[in-house]
Formats: sequence, C-alpha cells, structure tokens
Amino acid sequence: MFQQSELNILSAGAPKTGVRLCAEFYSTATGNPFEIEFATAPAICERIRAGTASADVIVLPVRTIEEFEKDGTMVAESTIELGSVSAGVAVRNSTWEPDLSSVEAFRQALLAADVLIYNRASSGRHLETVIDGLGLTRNVNEKTVRTDTGAGAMKHLAGDRSGRAIGFGQITEIKLQESLGIHLVGSLPKELNLKTSYCAGLSCSAENSVDAKTLLAYFASREGRRILLASGLE
Repeated sequence: MFQQSELNILSAGAPKTGVRLCAEFYSTATGNPFEIEFATAPAICERIRAGTASADVIVLPVRTIEEFEKDGTMVAESTIELGSVSAGVAVRNSTWEPDLSSVEAFRQALLAADVLIYNRASSGRHLETVIDGLGLTRNVNEKTVRTDTGAGAMKHLAGDRSGRAIGFGQITEIKLQESLGIHLVGSLPKELNLKTSYCAGLSCSAENSVDAKTLLAYFASREGRRILLASGLE
C-alpha cells in the first residue's frame, strides 16, 4: 500500500504563526502530512552550512535565502515572499509604558529600565547594534539578559519582577506570547527600526520536492496571503 511521504518544513521563528497555519490549511486541503520545526535564523544557517538541515521547505530572511540560492543550497527562483516583520518593544502588564516616540525618548527609556531582555537571533543582534550606536553599551551591559530565542525573551519578561523591564523582539513573536501577561508597546522609533522580510524556498536536498512545490504555491495563493497577513506579517 502506498504511504504518503511527509513534508518537512524548517522555519525561522518570527513568521511561525503564519507558516504553521498555512501548513495546516494546506495539509487539510490536500491530505498530505507535514512536520514543522522552528529555530532561530542563525541556528538554521549553521545547520544548512553543516549539511544537517534535513528539510524540504526552508523559511528564512530574504537576503539569507538569496545567499543560499547563489551557493546552490536552495533552488534558485523557487522562493515565495511571505511578508515582513518589524522589531518591537514589550513590557509586563500593569507595570510601565516606555516612551518610544523619538530616538531620544527611546534612549532615556533604555537608561530608565531595570532590565533589558532580548534574544541572540536576528532581532537581538539588531538591537545590540542600536544600543551600541546610541553609545549605551557600557551603561546597560550589566542589566541585559540574552536568551536563545524570541519566545524565551518573552517568557523571561513575563517572569521578571523588577517593575521596569523591557523585552525586545519581532512584533509577531511578542503578540504570540501576550497570553503570558505581557503586551506590545509599539515598534522601535522608525529611525532605529528593523523590518525583516521572510521568504520560503525549496531546499536542494529536498526529499519531497513535489509536495514542497505545492506548499510554496499555497503560500502565494489568495488564501495563503490572507492567512499570512492575518498572522501579523506585513
């Protein structure tokens, strides 16, 4: 008896809600099973370079996917753009609301915070650059907490009891974790913000390229676009 092969998806965390929902709707419509794994973009890149990323469809920032297309790791011109995610600021409910209205207001908020929490992935690396550019690295170093993932940063924020903690991450990740008792204050000031565009592509080592191409087409369909936008992607 013929057994349907499983479609394997490896995705960065920021667009996880939209990617998972699209995969679920796709699976329901086609009857094709899938397995999905989420990790930070840097961790996925390390696995791809080491040859240990066993996936059919890979979701990463556009620029990163383009680099892998050039070196032959991803199938050229197979990619579908999913949307963009902005960096945001989160706090625990009923604590304080840092002012994000200008670069200087944001700078003062960083100095006033008891704890700064962000990840070691793409959004965290950007914030590290922002802090350094504002000349605050030495000022905030001792009160900074780094986590491996965006979800980890939000969980740490939820458990913080300092009173004036700030968590940073992609807006989609923050909204996904609001049930923990945190909420989105807003995006970084526009002069400092990071908007990262994500896309999905076909891995050159894909074992199930037929179903992978079907899912990629679903991402680009009207229903797929609706799901992705509803998940918070821009």
